[in-house]
Amino acid sequence: MNQQTLILDLDDTLIHCNKYFVESRNRFANVMKKWFTSVSKQEILEKQSEIDIKGVEKNGLHSSLYTQSLVATYRYFCLRFGRRLKGAEINQIQKIGQSVFQRKVKPFPYMYEILDTLQAEGHQLLLFTGGDEANQRRKITQLRLTDYFEDRIFIFEHKNTDSLQQILNNINTDKKCTWMIGNSLKTDIKPALELGINAIHIPAEIEWSYNIVDIEIEPSGTYAQLKSLVHLPEFIREQAYNTALNRGRNSVKEILSIYLNKEVQA
Repeated sequence: MNQQTLILDLDDTLIHCNKYFVESRNRFANVMKKWFTSVSKQEILEKQSEIDIKGVEKNGLHSSLYTQSLVATYRYFCLRFGRRLKGAEINQIQKIGQSVFQRKVKPFPYMYEILDTLQAEGHQLLLFTGGDEANQRRKITQLRLTDYFEDRIFIFEHKNTDSLQQILNNINTDKKCTWMIGNSLKTDIKPALELGINAIHIPAEIEWSYNIVDIEIEPSGTYAQLKSLVHLPEFIREQAYNTALNRGRNSVKEILSIYLNKEVQA
């Protein structure tokens, strides 16, 4: 088997994540509707998303920013309608936000079987995840992911092309055999294509708007989309086989070229 280097995203690629934020945001919007009856739930959600994404773009993917965005949204509507800020209401909102990070982590179906297969077939597995160290380590520990990734776990609050480049510098691998696998077009796929490695997009069922961007980069290698994580081992198996086959053909061509040159010289 021709070894491939597989850099895997965590949230919404290996484990459920965004759906918990969706549930939390809906709880928040329902509570807000009771306090601001003239405002639609959609307007509340849009304002929260606007504040949240601005915070992430400026300060990174720290978990505390989400709860702060809920409180900031509450403050915005209080100011807009001249409503007095109430400590009890802020506490209630903070609990809604913090509840997301207190939930037990759930892997996607067959995650362990998929990682077992990739590991058994000799591929090098790396984890590249966005967020703060404490929250991401909590998930990694709960799911025992160090059994697969060992010390090849990379956590960045700013998950982008620069952080992926740091990983590539660290592992010194052949780009033709290196893959970025994730759900986010913004933080997984675009950086991979910008750096000239292969990319596999596995769309999330419920995607965070922050992750959605247009891709207008001509791939240097393979850029594929899979419907589900369960298709990953077979896809990588096929790609590894094709890579090995091409290398074999190139070796034969080199040998023939050397032989023919010697014949000509003779």
